[in-house]
Amino acid sequence: MSVPNVDPAAYPALLEAKRDRIETQFARFDPPALEVLASPPTHYRQRVEFRLWHEGDDLFYAMFEPDPDLPGKQRPVRVDTFPVANARINALMEPLRQAIRASDVLRRKIFQIEFLSTQGGETLVSMIYHRQLDEAWEAEARALQQQFDIKIIGRARKQRIVLVDDFVTEHLEVEGKTFHYQQVENSFTQPNAVIAAKMLTWARQATRPRAGEELRDLVELYCGNGNFTVALAENFRRVLGTEISRTSVASAQVNIEANALDNVVVARMSSEDFSQALSGERVGRRAQALALDTYDFSTVLVDPPRAGLDEGSCAEIAKYERIVYISCNPDTLETNLEQLTKTHRVTRLALFDQFPYTHHCECGVLLERR
Repeated sequence: MSVPNVDPAAYPALLEAKRDRIETQFARFDPPALEVLASPPTHYRQRVEFRLWHEGDDLFYAMFEPDPDLPGKQRPVRVDTFPVANARINALMEPLRQAIRASDVLRRKIFQIEFLSTQGGETLVSMIYHRQLDEAWEAEARALQQQFDIKIIGRARKQRIVLVDDFVTEHLEVEGKTFHYQQVENSFTQPNAVIAAKMLTWARQATRPRAGEELRDLVELYCGNGNFTVALAENFRRVLGTEISRTSVASAQVNIEANALDNVVVARMSSEDFSQALSGERVGRRAQALALDTYDFSTVLVDPPRAGLDEGSCAEIAKYERIVYISCNPDTLETNLEQLTKTHRVTRLALFDQFPYTHHCECGVLLERR
């Protein structure tokens, strides 16, 4: 991870530059006014990772920057505080570093540390080593865990020791409601909790039934741990989410139960397999169990990886009346909109500033059939 240049005074201008970029890039699709959802300028990330750099007797957190003396190479930069990370992570960094440095067992061949935290302060720390971990490590790690009121996981080659849990539970306030999300170590979660809540608010508003409109059904592709699935459930009669990651599907099931939802099903299935099952091309036992013919889908939500959707997937989602497209890559979103706007028009466009001080832009688009 490279060292970010965090300057709260510069944040408004940087956000305005992102606004200009997105407005210019998508102007040809004739969208309504761009909605811009700003991040806090500091302490906005709930998930960060550092290298642990050994220098003589010292041990410190490190990130990397280009080395001016060696073109194409990077050099480590010591990090004592990190204004990108939330307050809880910052409060832990120095005392935890000192405790690891003081222990021959904990410091030996440790090379990386990862923090996963929540807005409420629950924190999971993964300690990663270039050696196998033994009972002595576990005893000292348990003491460290108790000392700092954290959860610890130790990882090494072909080894993973979970001392308590491998997850934290985030609680997001959205439109006066609290949604609960299990977030598992080493699986994808939204890193900026404030923006995550704003994204859910935007998606709920975009899919809210109009006055007198009968509730119909939502299908969500790439649903992950049920981040949108859970928050959008009350806008629909039934919700079906599909996801290929076994870990994410297991978390989604936990989140469905934690939020007391009885109209949501999440299936472990690729978007391609789902499309084939929906069209009747391929109906296996898993697809049969979903009873797809009992659904009345009006809306599809997609949150694809940076590569976006292929032409066939765009053709599939174009069959729905409404498309909610969450994108982490404006360039592939632009390509997909060239196809999708042949059948649908853009009725909402949003910029979610998930990653301040970087060039990355997260976007949300609502498309409705022409």
